[in-house]
Amino acid sequence: MKSVKDKVIWITGASSGIGEELAYQLAEKGATLILSARRKDKLMSIKAECIRRFDANIIAYPLDVSNPEEIKRAVDHLTSKLDKIDVLVNSAGFGHTGHFIDYDFSKAEQMFKVNVLGLMYLSQLIALHMIPHKAGQIVNVSSIAGKIATPKSSVYAATKHAVTGFSNALRLELKEHHIDVTTINPGPVETAFFDVFDPDREYVNSIRPFVLDVEEVASKTVKAIASPKREVNMPVILEVAHRVYTLFPKTGDYLTRTIFNKK
Repeated sequence: MKSVKDKVIWITGASSGIGEELAYQLAEKGATLILSARRKDKLMSIKAECIRRFDANIIAYPLDVSNPEEIKRAVDHLTSKLDKIDVLVNSAGFGHTGHFIDYDFSKAEQMFKVNVLGLMYLSQLIALHMIPHKAGQIVNVSSIAGKIATPKSSVYAATKHAVTGFSNALRLELKEHHIDVTTINPGPVETAFFDVFDPDREYVNSIRPFVLDVEEVASKTVKAIASPKREVNMPVILEVAHRVYTLFPKTGDYLTRTIFNKK
C-alpha cells in the first residue's frame, strides 16, 4: 500500500459524516487537507481538532457545491495557491425519502445540484488541473442505492445511479492521463445523513444489522486512496445482493418491494 503522507487531498462534505471522519483519518496519516462544506464554523472546529491531534496541514475553505460560481472561485483560488491537488474526494451529498408521486420537486432539483451536478463540475475542473501533472485521483462517494434501488428512495437512488454511471465513464476517459477514478458505495452509514433522510429513525432501526460505522467506511476509503481501486462496496452482504439482483432482476424486484421495503 502506498502512503497518503504529504498528498494534498480536497474533501467536500467535510463538516460531518464520512467527510469529517476522512479528515481525521487522513490527517493522522500526514496528508495535507482542504476541507470544504457550507458550515464555516464546523469546518473551523474540525480544522482545529486535526491540528491539535495530529499537527496537520489544513485549509478550511467554505463551499456550497450546488453553486457553480462558488466552485469555480474555489478551484481558481486553491490551484493558484497550491502546486497541485493530488486527490479530490466528492463526499458532499444528502437524501430524502418519500413516494415519488408526492415528492416535492424543489427537493429533487436541489439533490441533483448537490449530489450530481456539483460533483461533476468540480471533478471537471480538478481533472483539468491534474492532467498536466499526469497523476491524480478522483474519489466519488456514491451509495449501494446507486446499484440497488428501493421503494421511497427513487430520487436519491437516481442521483447515485448518476454518480456511478458518471464515474465509470470518467474512469475510462482519464485513464490515458494516469488519473484514477474510484467509486465508494457504502450501504446505510450511521451519520447525521439520516437526520434528513430518515428523521423518525424507523428505517435505520429496521435495518440495524446492515448499518455501517462511519469509521469503517472512512478507513476503507483511505485504503482506496493509498492504493487506488476501481470501486469499494460495503457491507459485503449488500454487494452480494447487488450481484444476485443483476443475475435475477425479477427476484430482486420482489425482495426489495417486500422483504427489504423498510422505509
